Amino acid sequence: MKAVALTRYLPIDDPQSLLDVDLPAPNASGHDLLVRVEAISVNPVDTKVRSPKPQVEAQPRVLGYDAAGVVEAVGEAVTRFKVGDRVYYAGDITRPGTNSELHLVDERIVGAAPKSLSAAEAAALPLTAITAWELLFQRMPYDSEHGGRGKTLLVIAGAGGVGSIAIQIAKRAGFRVVATASRAETVEWCRRMGADEVVDHRQPLAPQLQALGIEQVDAALNLADTDRYWEVLGELLAPQGHVGLIVEPSGALKIGDPYKAKCIGIHWEMMFARPRFRTADMIEQGRLLDRVAELIDAGELKGTHTQTLGKIDAQTLREAHRRLESGTTIGKVVLAGW
Repeated sequence: MKAVALTRYLPIDDPQSLLDVDLPAPNASGHDLLVRVEAISVNPVDTKVRSPKPQVEAQPRVLGYDAAGVVEAVGEAVTRFKVGDRVYYAGDITRPGTNSELHLVDERIVGAAPKSLSAAEAAALPLTAITAWELLFQRMPYDSEHGGRGKTLLVIAGAGGVGSIAIQIAKRAGFRVVATASRAETVEWCRRMGADEVVDHRQPLAPQLQALGIEQVDAALNLADTDRYWEVLGELLAPQGHVGLIVEPSGALKIGDPYKAKCIGIHWEMMFARPRFRTADMIEQGRLLDRVAELIDAGELKGTHTQTLGKIDAQTLREAHRRLESGTTIGKVVLAGW
């Protein structure tokens, strides 16, 4: 089968950083589905895993943590899907990734793909949807239907992949959503996703919020830079508020006041935790993706796919990594077809 892989961890401008390879096709057993991958999307985790380091892989390593495709075969323990089903998922960081024609994935972290979306559009959703949903509605103490009523949520980096979904599901849950963005096109994107207000993250946040009549926020999602916004959010969050984090800090965080004084809840999200540690509730990710697909098909959520760069090969994937590393992408970048 065709795949895109690496053996050395190199800068993305190096043509050896990602390579076209031919690998043996895997076989499904147990709870695994063998999926014929039709489309993939690229996430910051792809670039972080691929980032330069001295390590050398003895065998080609396939990355990729988002896919949509069709079930080609099933393991003997599979109960949720059958051959021919259209599926989408984000995979497992401890296993070979989705940048391959055929891919093994545990059925419990797979969802039925939205019927109203193409494979490219569906591939844009899984990792970011799981991250946003788990963080806001499973790590933080908010109900997905009505948990935001009467509350204000600040979403830092609203135009990114996770932010694009977070704005929508928070708005649907009743939050007043304030997103951050700095360019005209990202401001417009956040508004399209449903943000009530958009403020400029290049400028001090407190005065901008005060100009909107917001002295404090009930909750915040810092989807960009944990260190940069740590002290700022400590001041902006209301007593007994909550902050959600997805980016590891560069060093130790100061957890004292005002976080301690205000009893602010600090919540980490790593969407690979369930499959990585084989938790007893792994199936919650599959159920979550099924629910997101239902909401997409019902028109209650919008897809976040913004561009299909081309087919799945090393050259196109290197360009996708380059764009993500530039920090200027909006929504999700997708590759489709072989």
